[in-house]
Amino acid sequence: MGKIHPVLLSGGAGTRLWPVSRALYPKQLMPLVSEQSLLQETALRVAGAERFAPPILVCNEEHRFIIAEQLRAIGAPAHTILLEPEGRNTAPAAAAAALTLGDPDALLLVLPSDHVVRDRAAFLAAVDAGADAAADGALVIFGVVPDKPETGYGYIRRGRPYEHVNGTFRVRRFIEKPDARRAARYVSAGDYYWNAGMFLFSARQFLEELERLEPAILASCRAAVATSQRDLDFLRLDRDAFARSPSKSIDYAVMEHTQKAVVVPLDAGWSDVGAWPALWDLGTKDSRGNVVIGPVVAEGVRNSYLRSDGRIVAALGIEDLVVVATEDAVLVSTRERAQDIRIVVERLKAKGRSEVRSHPTVYRPWGSYKTIDSGERFQVKRITVKPHASLSLQRHRHRAEHWVVVRGTAEVTRGGETMRLEANQSTYIPIGTVHRLANPLDTPLHLIEVQSGEVLSEDDIERLEDRYGRAKDPN
Repeated sequence: MGKIHPVLLSGGAGTRLWPVSRALYPKQLMPLVSEQSLLQETALRVAGAERFAPPILVCNEEHRFIIAEQLRAIGAPAHTILLEPEGRNTAPAAAAAALTLGDPDALLLVLPSDHVVRDRAAFLAAVDAGADAAADGALVIFGVVPDKPETGYGYIRRGRPYEHVNGTFRVRRFIEKPDARRAARYVSAGDYYWNAGMFLFSARQFLEELERLEPAILASCRAAVATSQRDLDFLRLDRDAFARSPSKSIDYAVMEHTQKAVVVPLDAGWSDVGAWPALWDLGTKDSRGNVVIGPVVAEGVRNSYLRSDGRIVAALGIEDLVVVATEDAVLVSTRERAQDIRIVVERLKAKGRSEVRSHPTVYRPWGSYKTIDSGERFQVKRITVKPHASLSLQRHRHRAEHWVVVRGTAEVTRGGETMRLEANQSTYIPIGTVHRLANPLDTPLHLIEVQSGEVLSEDDIERLEDRYGRAKDPN
């Protein structure tokens, strides 16, 4: 048996963990349960063991630079980072990964990148059992051993033992999310598992079943991979071809219809970190049952999740609440209703609120910027440029910019001239002037940018040259 190829899926937006999780920086990229992000924790879970090859990442193209940097930071570079032009669910994502790998006998371990697994040894033991079954031709799904009735997950009912691998079972049936009464019955029965959306199969077996059951998905993915384009460290799937694929999960497309489905029980302290109550469950609680993170003062508070990413939060005499404060938003909810945060997010989205899409600090491959003030015809940003990084050579049709260096050295291209600016020095970029900002030193560059004009959005960027391959991409 060859090495197992982890396929890490990173396409979700984590809406139920708003306001910390947002479209441009979703929950899998956040350090919610440790000093590492959920994505980094997932990558480390399948790294450093002889059984695993470097992972394949399938992600939203808007997150590509953040993901590449996070993997680099933990010393776990990817085999390939596949960029989805749009989300089409997990079956097309897994198919694209299998086709990109190009080895029909390769075993693929498909994992969401936003889950928590407390017991890595138990996880690896389940993977070993799954690999044996997959090498024998099975399509394996991992079933989490439930520790309580849960209405938020689908269930898998096991059937007779799979005769070729001890401790594994044929899948008897898949069950949609149940009501509380049925969920309690499933847990008591002992032969039901939570469906955590984790799979292990050979590329050959999965693609053959996909071709039999959902040929349109496979045809679209084949075309998308065949006409994909290399972009720095990324592989861009063809937009038109991939968009033609039906949007279906691996469960609906294959697992619920195949005769080759095998379930491997997983009892490893798993959580999908789906909503704030899950982080209360996972967190370290004080004597009153509170999980407290950040600058929080609590008096007479019980069984609550209190989190602040900067500002002081003071809580008095509350119980069973979730309170989460970020730079630009505050969430207050009962723990019971915190699962329904999507309703609030949809209302904010309908109002066009930027807090749904991004944090005040926006990350780019060259560094980051933070909007600190804005109004009619003006915007003020704090910009940080990484050592030896540079923004694109660009111009704006509708705005001018003033740059003031706060710390570090800026190398500025403005029209036909190049200059260096030190701390407390400034320059002006008129409308329509070709310009570039670069950091020539080994330390970060910090400056203030004041924009003025009719259009202040990122749409008013015409890139003429870019080291990150973003000439036609505003990100």
